[in-house]
Amino acid sequence: MRVVALCALPALATLLTLAVPARRVGGWRVVVLVAVAAAHLALAATLWIAPEAPALDGWLAADALGLVVVSLTSVLFFVTALYTVGYLRRENPRGGRLFIGGLLGFLTATSVVALSQHLAMLWVGMEATTLAVAPLIFHRHDRHSLEAVWKYLLLSSVGIALALLGTFFLATAQHDVPGSPLLLPDLIAHARALHPAWLRAAFLFLLVGFGTKMGLAPMHTWKPDTYGEAPSLVSGLMAGALTSCAFVGVARITQVAMAAGLGPFVQPILLGFGLLSLGVAAAFIIGQNDLKRLLAYSSVEHMGLLVTGLGIGGAGAYGTVLHLVNNGLTKSWLFLVAGNVVLATGSSAASSNRGLVRTLPVSGALLVLGLFAISGSPPFGLFLSELTILRAAIGAGHPWVATTILVLLAVIFVGMAQLILGMSLGAPESGTARARESRWLVFGPVALAGAVLLLGVYVPGPLQSALARAAVALGGQAP
Repeated sequence: MRVVALCALPALATLLTLAVPARRVGGWRVVVLVAVAAAHLALAATLWIAPEAPALDGWLAADALGLVVVSLTSVLFFVTALYTVGYLRRENPRGGRLFIGGLLGFLTATSVVALSQHLAMLWVGMEATTLAVAPLIFHRHDRHSLEAVWKYLLLSSVGIALALLGTFFLATAQHDVPGSPLLLPDLIAHARALHPAWLRAAFLFLLVGFGTKMGLAPMHTWKPDTYGEAPSLVSGLMAGALTSCAFVGVARITQVAMAAGLGPFVQPILLGFGLLSLGVAAAFIIGQNDLKRLLAYSSVEHMGLLVTGLGIGGAGAYGTVLHLVNNGLTKSWLFLVAGNVVLATGSSAASSNRGLVRTLPVSGALLVLGLFAISGSPPFGLFLSELTILRAAIGAGHPWVATTILVLLAVIFVGMAQLILGMSLGAPESGTARARESRWLVFGPVALAGAVLLLGVYVPGPLQSALARAAVALGGQAP
């Protein structure tokens, strides 16, 4: 019942933190946050050592993709929980207990999404992530944060509504087909018997619905404002964990469609959304002058790479799931660094931050390293996953896809380098003193940077095996 515990533990902790009123965030709630994060990570680790049979009549299970995503989410949440200890010593977000409660609710919802084998339960989990994150975006209670949370709720609600329609269409496609309704293993086992027209409609609606939560273009417009206004630790969880869980929704319907033999229908659509997202990200990254908004458009870029790899198929599917891990770790790393910058200077704008390697030496250095990591430079993990996707595109007879990706990645690198190197290596304003950085605030980014570097030179055997199994389940293959 460990898969149940992974969902139930943070849920109980959420109720506990919300039940007792308090005027300030901190104290025992922070202890609960860190303890639950550590316990959740330990439970996820045991699933790698000793796999567990499905629970709740097969509704919850840690298959290869679910295990990778729940583990990634758990790692990011644990690192963020430790960062929160240092953050709350500097900030006291308005909303009181909703801050810690929202974080724990987010962990609950993302765990449900990652482990769900029932597509209706997966939809409920994705809707719960929206409700958990919204109060965290509105932490400052000002006009800008209100606008950001309104845009997030509006567009997310539209996306979730479309995904619900897609779920209904999928249930209709399964009408009179053996197996439990909307249970993933039964859908895949009897995929050839599903009604093809309803299945196509379900794929389109679920792709657009969950693609909105991922931030695929043109449904990405909530990201810059939301990531820019939310606390950086929340933005990091959204960019690293929430988008990964939204990808699970896209991956599940892709599994069913591929098993039904709809590859020729599915793959061009995925490629179209992927390349469009890369193009939109490249256009908006050039000339960007705010670090957090830059990272938001970078997230649009990497969501595009995920569905592009899925659309290529073959080894591209392996590159996609590897990229999912690398992107989650790297994006969280960079947002935590951005949080350090905001805590030190009060702004993430380039005009307010110059010479960070002198004024914030650890965070400044991590920001420069993060530029090369997020742009897919060796020896970081994103280089390996992007190279796998490019090689798969060429191997699948799509050299134009590989060429387009390379050109857009080059444009994106130039835009990101212009902002980040200017902030990090430029001359600081006169009289700006070197700041002392809290260990709580730099431990997380350093740990994540080490993990991304490790994955660039060595992928551990158990992880490689899980990634390969996930790729095969998605209709691809290991390289």
